[in-house]
Amino acid sequence: MSDFDPDLLKAVAPFLWDGLLTSFGLLLFAMAGGGLLGTLLAVMRIAGPRPIAALAACYVNGLRSVPLIMVIFWFYLLVPLLIGRAIGAFTSALVAFVIFEAAYYAEIIRAGIQSVPKQQLAAALASGLGPLQAYRFVILPQAVRKMLPILCSQSIALFQDTSLVYVVGLHDFMTAVSVTANREGHLVEFYLFAVAIYFTLCFVASQSVQLLNRQSVSP
Repeated sequence: MSDFDPDLLKAVAPFLWDGLLTSFGLLLFAMAGGGLLGTLLAVMRIAGPRPIAALAACYVNGLRSVPLIMVIFWFYLLVPLLIGRAIGAFTSALVAFVIFEAAYYAEIIRAGIQSVPKQQLAAALASGLGPLQAYRFVILPQAVRKMLPILCSQSIALFQDTSLVYVVGLHDFMTAVSVTANREGHLVEFYLFAVAIYFTLCFVASQSVQLLNRQSVSP
């Protein structure tokens, strides 16, 4: 490491920054899509007819039983063969993350919904609201406050998992670091830099989650 020039980081900073933006973009889109799909799955499991609830349960339990990297491979390698055309690396990775994370978000959201007293739903229905309106305006707002800290913790884990997209050649932060480290011949330095970036971002986020958790449980 004695021959490492710190100015080299400045020279490759735009390339690394582009990779970090890709990681953040994947994170945000996966959170939004996974959250929406997870909410739908949670409501299906709680309020849907028995066949629909069973179908949602199979989805959640099935996706939670396989590794994320396998799901990424499915959408990058197998789905193009089934539909007869190629899918971009970002699109395939994003779809894989949304479908995979929805299973985890669904369980978090389901637990949050079930933490709201059942009398709240009965009162909402008695006031004239339909089932969907009752969940949208009465149940979900209360559940979100209770489940927000663990949703944020799951999002931190999701950000760490974005590094797995190197397997499909997507230009995320970890891929950018790996390419630069091999090209410049400074593996240790660049990988330590990557560790520092991931640690800093995740540590700050985890401290924010702890603060949010304290605020949510305070009277």
